[in-house]
Amino acid sequence: MSKKKPKQSSNQIASNKRASFDFKLLDDFEAGISLTGWEVKSLRAGKVQLTDSYVIMKNGEAYLLGSQITPLATASTHFVTDPTRTRKLLLHKKELARILAAIQQKGQTCVCTGLYWKGHLVKAKIALAQGKQAHDKRDATKERDWNRQKQRIVRENVKQ
Repeated sequence: MSKKKPKQSSNQIASNKRASFDFKLLDDFEAGISLTGWEVKSLRAGKVQLTDSYVIMKNGEAYLLGSQITPLATASTHFVTDPTRTRKLLLHKKELARILAAIQQKGQTCVCTGLYWKGHLVKAKIALAQGKQAHDKRDATKERDWNRQKQRIVRENVKQ
């Protein structure tokens, strides 16, 4: 009898694909997040949305705004839950200084591009970003369509 391999589970909780479409991502950081117990349970169930989330700096600390963690049905009976509360990001002082300096430049912002598990901890992948113009977005769409078409052509030639 052959042994069954354990199922590989992805450590990815959620990703923000909209951020890479709307922004040109410049520099990535890994940050811890300060969460409560019900939020961790909801993350395990996959009830999180990052589409409009961004990072602000206040009093030398970074906070995640706009992320929505929907509470489970059982969690809302015990205490008050706020799905869109501001969550503190845990970063080193040098990283905070780099992010603050970049945000103060014109046209740059900081967005959350994903959440993932690192062991038993929840980590956020944040990126410094610069806004794209409408023509840049059209170019990205054209390039993506062309890459798909190239793959189809190569696949058809390989079959013959």
